[in-house]
Amino acid sequence: MVYLLCTIVPNMMEPPSTQEDPSTSAAVEDGYSADGVEDSELFLSVPALNQAASYLAQTASYLTQCLPVPGYVGLPDEGQELVTLPPASVASASAQTSYIESAGTDSSLGQADHSGSPSQENSGHMVPSRVFQNGASMFQGLVERARKTVRGSADDIGWLQRDQGLPTTEDGTTRFLEILDSVRKNEHKLPDSLVYLLVPGLFSNHGPLYFVKTKSYFSKMGLACHIAKNHSESSVSKNAREITEYVEEIYWGSRKRVLLLGHSKGGVDAAAALSLYWPELKDKVAGLVLAQSLYGGSPVASDILREGQLGDYVRLRKVMEILVSEVLKGDLQALEDLTYGRRKEFLRQHPLPPEVPIVSFHTEASITPSVLTALSLMSRTSSFRLLPMANSTRIPVVMPLSAAMAACSQVLVARYGEKSDGLVTRKDAEVPRSVVVRPERKLDHAWMVYSSLKDEPGDQADTSQVCEALLTLLVEVAQKRRHEMTMKDE
Repeated sequence: MVYLLCTIVPNMMEPPSTQEDPSTSAAVEDGYSADGVEDSELFLSVPALNQAASYLAQTASYLTQCLPVPGYVGLPDEGQELVTLPPASVASASAQTSYIESAGTDSSLGQADHSGSPSQENSGHMVPSRVFQNGASMFQGLVERARKTVRGSADDIGWLQRDQGLPTTEDGTTRFLEILDSVRKNEHKLPDSLVYLLVPGLFSNHGPLYFVKTKSYFSKMGLACHIAKNHSESSVSKNAREITEYVEEIYWGSRKRVLLLGHSKGGVDAAAALSLYWPELKDKVAGLVLAQSLYGGSPVASDILREGQLGDYVRLRKVMEILVSEVLKGDLQALEDLTYGRRKEFLRQHPLPPEVPIVSFHTEASITPSVLTALSLMSRTSSFRLLPMANSTRIPVVMPLSAAMAACSQVLVARYGEKSDGLVTRKDAEVPRSVVVRPERKLDHAWMVYSSLKDEPGDQADTSQVCEALLTLLVEVAQKRRHEMTMKDE
């Protein structure tokens, strides 16, 4: 195979012979130029790789045009298809001279061609034509894999907005900010005729304070509020069933309808519950807020888990499998369900019911140097002992989540040019037919988790106030929806 490439590539670089068949030459040049135009747009996000990728694609195209033998359909076991290639030193000869011999015995292979001189047998090299076909296929496979790896999730980000068959969204940012300002002035409008269910996101079982401050805040206002205790590291379909059972239990115990607010994967799980079990929930659920939810999918999950992405080259999938399954006692499918492929498949089979009032909320992480410095400082000051100690003790390690989210956000900006909260791009967090809240305040994906551990500055709303404003907006959206339906019926 190495000799084959060394023989062909030098011939590729020389101008075509004047004795070559014009039709064949035109076909090769047309294919070459067409591929050149197509591959000139490869890897726009990484310009340094564009030239190399284009050359690989053009080389693969040339091999595809030149190497396969037309009309080859296979030979019996006792025969062998052979192709003669001219030696590399003969530059003035025609581009390729090939012939096929079907040999039944060893003696027929040793006979010279009657139309040529006996020395022809020593001037060429007999190579099975399958080598040509396998070589061309391998070259094309390498180019496609390189294309897929470098492109990553660039073609998937924002697919919900590009799908012409999906309904559009409505901007509710201005009204949200008005409600939030009223909330901070102690003007509360959430009705006590509803029950409020908070659905936390991935790894919430290992964050005992997740939504605890918000639940206490709601309770002080005399509102019934619960935190869903589903296993967040389980698959979306399993959590959807558990949330459905939780809603039914709340409804039959209080005879009040439920407003759902899901953060991160919790929003995906709650939306899946409405999509899969709407006949059971339509009289029990009043609406849904998805806060920083990966509704369309996540480039982080896709790049780690999807075949052909960067995670394949550094064994990240195996690392995540050990982390989720062995350490956290969860299911790797919880992460796989957040990839673009899985989200597209699920949403096309199980779309949200059109009558459900929906509010989408997404933010952008701050990537200022002061935030990133915290992560750099931790990496310089932290040290870990890998060898087991006789009297080992557990030492809690505090990870600066804001710095980690900022680093992830910077990677997504550098690779895809997309703004995100560190894990979810703003485009993928907008649910079709929803009222979308797009605040300018810089909030990363983990803000709803660590904000419960500290007080926000006096001029900034905290997690509980933001959740109250989002649910208040959802109540208004539901009332408006009911009014429109009533007017339509009349």
